[in-house]
Amino acid sequence: MVASAAARLAIRLHGAVYRLTGGRVGGRIGHLEQVLLTTTGRVTGEPRTSPLALTVVGDRLVLVASDGGASGDPGWYRNLVAHPDVVVQRGAIRYPLRARTADGAERAELWSAVVANNPGYAGYQVKTERQIPVVVCEPRV
Repeated sequence: MVASAAARLAIRLHGAVYRLTGGRVGGRIGHLEQVLLTTTGRVTGEPRTSPLALTVVGDRLVLVASDGGASGDPGWYRNLVAHPDVVVQRGAIRYPLRARTADGAERAELWSAVVANNPGYAGYQVKTERQIPVVVCEPRV
């Protein structure tokens, strides 16, 4: 899905306000916790930051590469596949983490949890033929 100029501006503004306020503004949308995910651009090598909804399952931080049900994966997901070392900012704290795509039984478990947290993901899955990636962010070892 190609975001409109207004949507891109709103996303950038959300990230800037979140960062400026340490997540006090923009850290929640309704009941959904929002985080800032910083990846390394797969082409540019430059840091790229995206505000995303977070689901916590046990000790796992889980992100969903839905892109609103678009036919292709979002850029942030393609970046972390190429460069799995990421930074997740929760509130004012930035965590260096390693991202990986869940599969098999783990993906099924996490997908159920993220849909329970945000039922909109089920609708996004219906809109696209691709299996929407579920991403686990864990401490780097």
